[in-house]
Amino acid sequence: MRPTISEITQLWERILQRLKTKINERHIYDSFFAESYLHGIDANTMVVVVNSGLAATLLATKYLDLIASVVREVTESEFSLKFVQASELPTIAKQTEKKPTFFANSFINRKFTFDNFVVGTSNREASQAALMIASNPGKLFNYNPLFIYSQSGLGKTHLLHAIGNYIKDNAPTLRTLYISTDDFVEEFIRYVHGDRESENLKDFFKSIDVLMVDDIQFLADKTKTEEMFFHIFNAMINAGKQIILTSDRHPSELKGLEARLVSRFNSGLTMNITKPDRATCVEILKRKITTNGLDVKTFDEDVLEFFAERFSNNVRELEGALNRLLFYVINIKQAKHIDMELAVESVQPLIGPNGPKTGLSETKIINTVADYYNLTPSQLTGKIRTSQIAMARHISMYLIRTMLDMPFLKIGSLFGGKDHSTVMNAVSKVEKSLKTDVSLVTAIDQLQKRLKP
Repeated sequence: MRPTISEITQLWERILQRLKTKINERHIYDSFFAESYLHGIDANTMVVVVNSGLAATLLATKYLDLIASVVREVTESEFSLKFVQASELPTIAKQTEKKPTFFANSFINRKFTFDNFVVGTSNREASQAALMIASNPGKLFNYNPLFIYSQSGLGKTHLLHAIGNYIKDNAPTLRTLYISTDDFVEEFIRYVHGDRESENLKDFFKSIDVLMVDDIQFLADKTKTEEMFFHIFNAMINAGKQIILTSDRHPSELKGLEARLVSRFNSGLTMNITKPDRATCVEILKRKITTNGLDVKTFDEDVLEFFAERFSNNVRELEGALNRLLFYVINIKQAKHIDMELAVESVQPLIGPNGPKTGLSETKIINTVADYYNLTPSQLTGKIRTSQIAMARHISMYLIRTMLDMPFLKIGSLFGGKDHSTVMNAVSKVEKSLKTDVSLVTAIDQLQKRLKP
């Protein structure tokens, strides 16, 4: 007799409980095991669904023997184990379920919500506007459409999905559609080529209450597609339906679009998202660390500050760098505590040849400067303020800042707990002196040569 769904669920729960006691690293269990479930048992094979391709690989290699051992203990039988993602499971279409006629692959990603969107000075207004529209879709005529623009990777798509999820949870009777502009173009091409002979694209959009279109700038120079979108846009706005658009630039800067379409885009509420500041970047990192089941306290504060400064061009770059660090400390150089040296080592390929090298440290810089000026390291980091020691101390701070890109606050902690502004002033003083003081230029040049590998 095949086991029931309830029996399969209970069996895997018992296996997970025993695995939890055998895996020392809590973050490993939370990240790769906790969300897994047993899809079914086929002959002598257990098919286990995990949350990522990385999890499937890790469980099938490094932890396979441990899992097989626990399965043997719990079931008193031998089973082969197969680890897959949910997307790899065969799907069975319901006979009675009518497939959508257009945009069959469109979906709203449940992981992007307002709750996990980190708000800072760079995106506060756009976030507030998105929430306002999500709370009143189609009801605020003067704010329709909502047009959000920014450079790539700053959160536009996250906000679109957050709006969709909010409406699904709070106004489930409304029909919401999220598509990219490429989706619209491809669907329109199929339509005009006769693939939708019995269906009408305009009629389809009459059933949509909230339309969200990502990267509308890609509609440029597609005359026929623009014309269709213009008619759909007008019809939805006139019917009191809500439209939200995103772009990489302000509507007035969109080239290759008809003036009447640009005019419609400008008629609603336009919001900009700018590059995130350091505080927002740090908060994003903390949120992502927690989401991955890790403790923020295991990361030195200067690691977060370093990532926030170095990878702040956009959120995607920031998260990508953190993902590399997490992969590194889990799979390559396992560590329970992440310090600056380990963090820099993990992202060295992203930093490039001009970034801080793992062979160079603040200690080496302090020792080298102390030796150059015939001082002791403790004199440099202490409180003595003679002119010679003060200048050497300033040079040390300058070199640590320029060669390691270390946050000012962290540098201050190396020199007796000096505050952020004191270190900034010291570095600035050296930079200004380098423009006029030839002897200082020589000293810095010689020190840099000594410090280079």
